[in-house]
Amino acid sequence: MPPPTVPFFLTSTTLATAAKPQRQQLPAQPQPPSCDAQTPAASYTARMRLNPHLALRLFDHLLRSGADPDPIAYALALARCARKRAYPTVAQLHGHATKRGAAPHRRVRNGLIHAYSVCGMLHDARKVFDYGPEADMVAWNSLLRGHAQGRDAGALQEFFTDMPARDSVSWNTVIAWCVANGEYEEAAMVFREMLACRECQPDRVTLVTVISAIAYLGALAQGLWAHAYVCRKGIEVEEKLSSALITMYSKCGFIEGAVYVFENSCALRSVDTWNAMLAGFTANGYSERALELFTRMESTGFVPNKITFNSVLNACSHGGFVEEGIGYFERMTSSHGIAPDIAHYGCMVDLFCRAGMFGKAEEMIRVMPMEPDAAVWKSLVGACRTYKNFELGKKAGHRLIEAAPNDHAGYVLLSNIYALDGNWKGVHKVRKLMVDCGVQKVPGSSSIELDGVIHEFISGDKSHSRKRDVYEMLSEICKQLKIAGYAPDTSQVLLDIDDEDVKESSLALHSEKLAIAFGLISTAPGTPIRVVKNLRVCGDCHNAIKLLSKIYGRCIIVRDANRFHYFREGSCSCGDYW
Repeated sequence: MPPPTVPFFLTSTTLATAAKPQRQQLPAQPQPPSCDAQTPAASYTARMRLNPHLALRLFDHLLRSGADPDPIAYALALARCARKRAYPTVAQLHGHATKRGAAPHRRVRNGLIHAYSVCGMLHDARKVFDYGPEADMVAWNSLLRGHAQGRDAGALQEFFTDMPARDSVSWNTVIAWCVANGEYEEAAMVFREMLACRECQPDRVTLVTVISAIAYLGALAQGLWAHAYVCRKGIEVEEKLSSALITMYSKCGFIEGAVYVFENSCALRSVDTWNAMLAGFTANGYSERALELFTRMESTGFVPNKITFNSVLNACSHGGFVEEGIGYFERMTSSHGIAPDIAHYGCMVDLFCRAGMFGKAEEMIRVMPMEPDAAVWKSLVGACRTYKNFELGKKAGHRLIEAAPNDHAGYVLLSNIYALDGNWKGVHKVRKLMVDCGVQKVPGSSSIELDGVIHEFISGDKSHSRKRDVYEMLSEICKQLKIAGYAPDTSQVLLDIDDEDVKESSLALHSEKLAIAFGLISTAPGTPIRVVKNLRVCGDCHNAIKLLSKIYGRCIIVRDANRFHYFREGSCSCGDYW
């Protein structure tokens, strides 16, 4: 038997034209098919089509039979190599096809380009692409995918621009690259360019990908347009598309839009569709509706999976349903045979932490059959900050940094604990540790959509085209807040500053306040204001926004890193716990 790095079916013995079959066969290997009605090559190729997972073994049998593989056999074998990312095997098949004169054939050549690209060997793929007959669309798209895997944005853009023609696969590849690399606005722009150039029509894959990007941005106007496009073009809203639309509306804070899609997808619902709706209710603070939906899901015969229970336990945690959460956690195993994973244990820790039951939370951490991850420690630290359990918070904070040493959140949370305890020496130690480890804090930013355009603000931002109007409105907001009896919570300024005026100025310039100021001057009275923030909203901003919703008679919806906050008439849907 050759070394593991060399596939057994492409050894020098196998490649010999007159090689004899080995006497001993592996039990799992398929038996050679009957060749009564077909040539050996055609018979093996047919078997390879029907059993793509056995394509390489069948190709081996074909070679051992002494028959010459046809181009389709090479293509099927290469497709299997691409799926397994088996670069050495691709190279051997390439050499074999070249010797047999099959390499220039269109299907073999396209198979080689695709396999090399998927294996990350773009140089080899390019050589096959360049040295041969004129490439067709399959070859161009295969090499485009190779560039997308290489993560070189410049090379990808250049190759995409140079393509003589582009189909939906081409556009989908670029849009998917944007989403995979966090370039969500770019993904939406590429989609608009696709529509403008009219080279081809978007398909369901295009729309699922673009709607996922819109969901991340929280751009409701763009999401509504995308949904309208689906309806206008008569595109069937199957499972994946309905799940994407539900998630998009949920992440844009328009839960009734998600419910509309869900209720109109009766015939095409899957477990994923139910999970998307459950997650939407949970993230938007509708814990009771989530639990009601779960009961409805079970009654209709759908079998919940791990993702389902993750949403259900999250709903219990956010809604404060401790006993219900314990019950669902036990039912996972007893009724559905699902072994809890780290995410489920994390939900239970969060459930107990939010209820201030630190003994139960620590006990759950102790009995977990796996090592607690960063999410578990983060829940404990967050609760310690809320309940001012500083000693436990410091211990958990250090464990959080150990679990995720490259994540800025752990250092920030621990320094918050020290600052709230008045221990500035501890704050400086944590900040020094953060610097020594080369970890940088992600700056807070908030975005708001207006007429399909996303406007982003960072703390103290003065780059916006309407900065004068924004800061005038911000000054007016501060006046109205003082009249309403608001006093800035300067404990949220986690710096050793004695000057209270400096602390108050720092709080007034937080990104979410700038975004809300822009929203107030840019939208009609009574219009909901939707803000997306990349970090957790601070306590001072949370208190201020509650008052602003009452002062200006607006529903202000803020999606932060943890959850949605619906501010109405001076209160928040989170119940002041987030």
